[in-house]
Amino acid sequence: MASLRLSSVCFVSVPHADAQTNSEFGSTPPGDGPPSDSMEEFYQLRQELLITGFILMVIVSPVVWYFYSLNTALNYTVGAATGLLYLRLLANNVEQLGRGKNKLGKSQLLVLVVVLFIATRWQQLHILPVFLGFLTYKAAVLVYMFRTVLFPMQTGQ
Repeated sequence: MASLRLSSVCFVSVPHADAQTNSEFGSTPPGDGPPSDSMEEFYQLRQELLITGFILMVIVSPVVWYFYSLNTALNYTVGAATGLLYLRLLANNVEQLGRGKNKLGKSQLLVLVVVLFIATRWQQLHILPVFLGFLTYKAAVLVYMFRTVLFPMQTGQ
């Protein structure tokens, strides 16, 4: 059940573990036992998405600065950093599924709401570049998806 929710949240398919692994996963506290293969895949996916998102942020920020302004680029960077924080909180929330937690929380959305609220109140921040920067984490998911579709042998599948 946890891997089903993981695949619908991250938009990638994660192989389902057998029933014995699921029962061990649900009863084993974090860090007390060896992670199952599906959890190892999850950790690799999480790390790859965060690194890809960071690389996209580092590449796109100077491009935005070149075509627009430093202020717009900084707004984009604030949004992209918020998106990476959101992705990390979402991944931590997904990781806790099956460990006594039965559904995803909405607390990670509070990060976006707070940043957009600050952007509406502070004259230096603009909503559109911050929001588009926030969507950088989705671009990281798309990069991962295209990479796994176009080059399936390199991803270990």
